[in-house]
This record gives sequence, structure tokens and C-alpha cells, in this order.
Amino acid sequence: QVQLVESGGGLVQPGGSLRLSCEASGSIFGIYTMNWYRQAPGKQRELVAGITPGGSINYGDSVKGRFTISRDNAKNTVYLQMNSLKPEDTAVYYCNARQPLVTAWGQGTQVTVSS
Repeated sequence: QVQLVESGGGLVQPGGSLRLSCEASGSIFGIYTMNWYRQAPGKQRELVAGITPGGSINYGDSVKGRFTISRDNAKNTVYLQMNSLKPEDTAVYYCNARQPLVTAWGQGTQVTVSS
């Protein structure tokens, strides 16, 4: 079973940047599609970005052009570079690993965008 640990969240001003990291352990990282989700208070969890083992990428409409997902299979880590942050990006961000029969979640990291 894969275990996921996120880091890199925090408080940032509007227009600023943050980079989230998610380190995986306990399984073969390279076989998983890796996703970032977020959940704001009172809202449903939504997909932010995903990257397949082959490197195909998709983004949620609200973050296209501002966020970049990447993975380093040698380091068992997936990253989310977030630029031009807006107050509406404030949420708990969760890392997700997915295979056809397996899915795993990290504990989440808080991102707050506020002046």
C-alpha cells in the first residue's frame, strides 16, 4: 500500500507562488497516476491536476495556465507549482495516487491566499 506525505503549504499573498510536494513510499511510485485535489470549506473536493505514469497531464479549468504538475520518479515525488495565486485557491490540498484497484490519499496541506 502506498503512503503519501504532502508538504509545502502555507500562507501567501495574492499573486504569489507556492510549490507543493508529495512524497510516496511503500509501493512502486512509477505505476501510479498522481493527482492533486483540493477542498475549500463548504465545497466539494475538486481535481486540480493529474499526471499519468507516461507523463500525460490534465488540469482543472480554474488553474490552467497558473499551476504546473510534475513528477520525479527517481525521488518518488510529485510536485504542484502554483503561480499567480488567488484568494479562491485557498483550500486543503490533497495528494492522490491511483491505480485501477488501488487509491491512496495524503493527509492534506493547507494553502491560504490572503493579504
